[in-house]
Amino acid sequence: MARDYAGRCPVSPVRNTWLVAASILLAAQGIGTQKVRVEEELEAFPTESVDLRCQFIDGGGRTKLTQVSWIWEPIDGQRDNIAVYHPIYGQSFPNLSFKDRVVFLHNSLENPSIRISNLRMSDAGRYTCEYATYPSGNEQGTTALIMLAKPKNSAKVLTVQAGSKSVVVAQCEAADGKPAATIKWLASVGGNHTTTTLNGPDGTVTVRSEYRLVPTPADNGREVTCMVDQKTQERPWAYPVKLSVEYPPSVSIEGYDNNWYVGRSDAVLFCLANANPAPTTVTWTAASGALPDNVMVDGNKLTVRKVDDAVNTTFICEVKNKHGASRHQITTIVIEKRKITPGPSTGAVIGGILGALVFIGIISGIIIFFFRKRQDGEGPPKHKPPPPVKAGSSTEMLNKPSEPPTATETAPLSPGEVYYEPTGGEPVTNLDDETTGALNGGAPPVLEDSAKYDNINELKDHADSHHNNDLDLSNREPPAANISRGESFVSPAMYV
Repeated sequence: MARDYAGRCPVSPVRNTWLVAASILLAAQGIGTQKVRVEEELEAFPTESVDLRCQFIDGGGRTKLTQVSWIWEPIDGQRDNIAVYHPIYGQSFPNLSFKDRVVFLHNSLENPSIRISNLRMSDAGRYTCEYATYPSGNEQGTTALIMLAKPKNSAKVLTVQAGSKSVVVAQCEAADGKPAATIKWLASVGGNHTTTTLNGPDGTVTVRSEYRLVPTPADNGREVTCMVDQKTQERPWAYPVKLSVEYPPSVSIEGYDNNWYVGRSDAVLFCLANANPAPTTVTWTAASGALPDNVMVDGNKLTVRKVDDAVNTTFICEVKNKHGASRHQITTIVIEKRKITPGPSTGAVIGGILGALVFIGIISGIIIFFFRKRQDGEGPPKHKPPPPVKAGSSTEMLNKPSEPPTATETAPLSPGEVYYEPTGGEPVTNLDDETTGALNGGAPPVLEDSAKYDNINELKDHADSHHNNDLDLSNREPPAANISRGESFVSPAMYV
């Protein structure tokens, strides 16, 4: 009947909305009833101390606190009391592994925080602060303690022998770390690596990585770098190592120049070996048997004190180390005369010298050109500007012939110079100093040729000879003022 009723009366959408709202309110009320305040997660290192805080929050003050306990859960399902506080019976530490390492920071039910000293890696787990209360029952809060451990990092190389198979040439390890470390390799050689992990009894992890390759003699001494990254490290740990690959010797002979002529002194051959480890023995022999008497051996050096037909043979050098032996030989041919190595041709030498000189000359010319150009730009001008024209000078007077000269505008005669008055007056001679012309003020003479003549008649004749027509001197106006002896004056312009 109830099923039929439900089928006939389906739940309305409004009723569904009320149900959802009621569920949210109940959940919020449940969250609001959380009265034990703790930290969710803490991290610590071995040998350090950690404070686990706990506080009971009772807004209305209606809850009666009876007792508080700290419960440690190292793994799921295992619960151990490590600290108990009762307001009447006092403190109790029932777990022997935490005895003398756990203390209450406050002797109070409302704030029963504890401190754990001398931490161990095995102390990791969940720590629950649990209250026995009335009338609501038990109230609790849980803190997760995460123990961290810095790994002990190391790297090393393994000495291997060159071959055709892949072998381990280097190892890297991050031991006893928590959380587990990550290992990477940086290398310029072609290889690969494998990584393994090992869990310790205290929760730490050891990570090992091996670098492998097919070793060759060329790989000896090359560098690979191990890099360890882990949470407790500020930056990745890097450690470079150099590969150690051992191989038998490879031998070569140097020093023969195809110019062993009869009579040559101190011809030398060197036996060079590339080996790891270093060669233990170096032996020189000749293909014909024993070495000639004029040959001297010092380690890998063979010296022929004087070349003759006895050293026209094949020399053999054999080198050994713990991985094997190797040999090399060279045939020396003795010639009668010394070979002269041609040097550079004379024409090439002369051409090189001439080219160098031309280049130096061009550079010098460019430097001199710019130096002179700079001097020309910075020095004074090479031409002299014309002097300025003074007011009242003879040049200005000639430009204005219609204005009669005044006493202040006349120009003085030069020393010893005779002036002929056009009106027929007496000639006037300048009596100033002939050398300085001080009284004339240094003005140019009126008639430069007058000094050449002894009397006025000759001056007249000379003046008449330079004119095509006679001058009408009678039409000339007399000077504006009488000129006394020693005074300067300027006569009207005379047309010649």
